This record gives sequence, C-alpha cells and structure tokens, in this order.
Amino acid sequence: MKAIGIIIIGDEILSGKRQDKHLSKSIATLKARGLELAYARYIGDEPERIVATLKETMATDHLIFSFGGIGATPDDYTRQCAAAALGVALQAHPDAVASMMAKANFEMTPNRRKMAEFPVGSTIIPNPYNQIAAFSCGDHHFLPGFPEMAWPMMEWVLETKYPHLFNQVAFSEEIIVIHEAGESNLIDAMDRIVAGFPNIKLSSLPQHLGGGRIIEFSIRGDPDQVPIAMQQMKNEVSNLGFRFDVK
Repeated sequence: MKAIGIIIIGDEILSGKRQDKHLSKSIATLKARGLELAYARYIGDEPERIVATLKETMATDHLIFSFGGIGATPDDYTRQCAAAALGVALQAHPDAVASMMAKANFEMTPNRRKMAEFPVGSTIIPNPYNQIAAFSCGDHHFLPGFPEMAWPMMEWVLETKYPHLFNQVAFSEEIIVIHEAGESNLIDAMDRIVAGFPNIKLSSLPQHLGGGRIIEFSIRGDPDQVPIAMQQMKNEVSNLGFRFDVK
C-alpha cells in the first residue's frame, strides 16, 4: 500500500491563531475509502524548510496532500517552493487561467494571474468553490488552506486519480476498556502481543475519569489475527486481576 502523508503549511497554525482542521478531516476522508494516513507534518511559512520537506517527500513514491500557501500574497510560498524542489520554473497554466476567466464578471489582474502560476509540468485540480484551481505534481497535490475549498478538492483527487487504491487492505479493530490498571502493569502483556502478532498494531490510551483510571486498549490490523490477539490480551488482563469492558 502506498504511504499517504499530509503537509500543513502556515504560520497561523503554528502560532495558534487558527486551529488546524485538516488532520482530522484527512483521516476521515481516507478512512471512508479504506485508506490510512501514515504521517502529517506542520510547517511555518519558511521557504527553505518547505523546499527541504518537499525534496524529501518527492524522493519517495508517497501520495502527499499539501494544504496552504498557494495564494498570491507575500506570505504564500508553496507554489514557488514546489517549483524549486522540482528544479523547474513557474508558469501560468492555461487550464487554470481558463477556469478563472470563465467566472462571471471576472477581471484578470496580474496578482490574480499569479494564482494560476504552477510548476512546469503540473496538472490542475478544479476548485468547485470559486474556480481558482490548485495543482498536482505527480503524486503531490497542493491544495488551498481554506477547508471549504481544500476538502472537496482532496476528495476529487482521490476519486479521480486513486480509486484503484480504495479498500485494498482489509483490517479490523477491537477495543477494550481496562479499569484501574496502569500501563506499567500491562507492558509485559503488550510486549507478548507485539512479538506474537507482527502484523497488527496496538494502542494504549490511559485516561482518568471521575477519580478512577482506565486504559482504552485497541488492536487493529489483519482481520484474521485481531480477534486472536485480543483474546490473548483479555486473558492477560484477567490473569493480572483487572476488569475490562468491550467497547
């Protein structure tokens, strides 16, 4: 399965002026298609760091969605950085220009035209919100930072370019809630699960609720292995004297 990553660009996210919503939406959008996010990166409006990150991801076969920084204001660097990472120039994309010119009563100004300047060789991503296109460079897809634009554009990319990836890897998940145990009580049991079932992933999330403590413990992965691994964990928890509920 191709690894999928997202890059979220903008000082406003890192400064706390705006709360990021792209991570949770991306996870949900991918999950609805049987896909899974492998990693996410947050980057400020720093051209050198953006270029370095894109050079790194472009050297892989990963599927990448980048959010933010494709406008024409002085703090928008993503278009230029993508071109620099690829070692190509920016040029006005005729399809992006045509999409903008098709808008009613639209006046093309030099600054607006900049929003149609993409790295040479790019293809456009149509924008149903305001017809100002975004762009793709291979498996890297550069979207606006505004959710109302970016999210339907991400779905369009997935549905148009990657339907062959949908629901290719079967997995299941089981969750139990363990009461009054500390993670330290369960580490040996978890180690045995990991050693015995290399094709599953486990997650241990301790919480304190109403003065008591619980651990939400999940196992996900191969549908044939998950029930076996979880039954082993249930046995381990019971043998340690702790109570659990199935979630």
